[in-house]
Amino acid sequence: MNILAPAERVSEEQLLAFVRSQRWFGARGTDVASLRVVDRIPLREESPLLVDTLAEVRYGSGMHDLYQLIVGVRPDEELVGDVIDGGEGWTAYEAAAEPAFARELIHLMRSGSSVAAGEATLEFSSVGTIPVEAVSLENVRPIGLEQTNSSVVLDGELIVKVYRRLEAGMNPEVELLRFFAAHDFTRVPRLWGWWSYAGPALGASLGVAQQFVPGAVDGWTLALAELPSAPDAFLARVSRLGTVLGEMHAVLASEPGDPAFKPEEASQESLALLTATVDDEIDEVFQSLPDTAAVEPIAGRGDAVRELLRGLSSVGSVGMRIRHHGDLHLGQALFADGDWLIIDFEGEPARSLPERRRKRSPLRDVAGMLRSFTYSVQVAGVEDPSVEQRVRERFLEAYLDAVREAAILPGPEAMARLLQIFELEKAVYELRYELAHRPDWVPVPVAGIVRLLEEAE
Repeated sequence: MNILAPAERVSEEQLLAFVRSQRWFGARGTDVASLRVVDRIPLREESPLLVDTLAEVRYGSGMHDLYQLIVGVRPDEELVGDVIDGGEGWTAYEAAAEPAFARELIHLMRSGSSVAAGEATLEFSSVGTIPVEAVSLENVRPIGLEQTNSSVVLDGELIVKVYRRLEAGMNPEVELLRFFAAHDFTRVPRLWGWWSYAGPALGASLGVAQQFVPGAVDGWTLALAELPSAPDAFLARVSRLGTVLGEMHAVLASEPGDPAFKPEEASQESLALLTATVDDEIDEVFQSLPDTAAVEPIAGRGDAVRELLRGLSSVGSVGMRIRHHGDLHLGQALFADGDWLIIDFEGEPARSLPERRRKRSPLRDVAGMLRSFTYSVQVAGVEDPSVEQRVRERFLEAYLDAVREAAILPGPEAMARLLQIFELEKAVYELRYELAHRPDWVPVPVAGIVRLLEEAE
């Protein structure tokens, strides 16, 4: 008997139409040519049939991406999820938010199971005792945020994140949360479990289960609420945030015996590579600036920005390279019970997985948070320019105190120059993103670039 027969009734054309309609699909506007099912592995054989499905989306350019879907098939229409396809007496749908999927996933993680189909295997792992009862798991709700993956909260205890676009190798979020758990660092969500795919042509992380923090507010929301009316309250909180980040970097630099985490001396060659990459990004963005009032303050100033970059790159010691967050901003920090947690360790979604796993200066994370302060001050409409400066100073002071003993940063002058390089890199990246996705926000990175130019004069 072919267990997968109901799932195989779903055509690749229907799967493609469904994938293209999802907000986690990262190639909207791209010339999509076709979809090919790479593998189907059943997680549950009885009704509802649940099948972990890997599908390759091909584009007109010849490039392709691999996506994961959790396909459920029922003989009825009492559904939880979006319909993909259907026929007489059966319906296929996206099942990532269904209690049946949550129950099966928790059971497989707890038992450390492997599920094989053909030459491929799904491998499930857990850390400690997962704090939900799989047999009675009913309270499953999706997190309705725009993101590149799909996340659901289970019984208010943990979050399961289903990775959608897959790449070969371990996802940095799984890798870093495992490291933090092994080193008892508690200012990140606790890791409960994960699952992965091992096939003849690919090994990849498929998803993760981690601590849910009820009642938490993210740093971006907190900043917008407090900066206009209670900046001193936010200043106190941001000092602790700097301490948490410094402690996190110190932990990430604490394992010289693990090649994946061993701190490495950053060479002048690595700085030259960084500045060359940023230079290319500057050239690309400034060559295609639109003729609008929003970019007028930097129009025709591409050469000045590149000259600024060259001037900043003449530093001495560069410090150490370590594993880091990679996409840090206020939205990636949760405030709950009087303290902060850093979340979402996947790195910048536009970068490849090897890039996201690469060791870099911890100052990239610091610069990301500094840029986020700039965004929050401007979006909140804070008119007093001293507020942002005080937030930056309080955060940096606490961070440097917390990370000092780890000895991973260069001296003060070199550190100041490197921070400016990373802020410039981030501002250029933001400018390109805002031009493409949020034109109303273009003035924020423009102002950041102008400020860096003025500081160099």
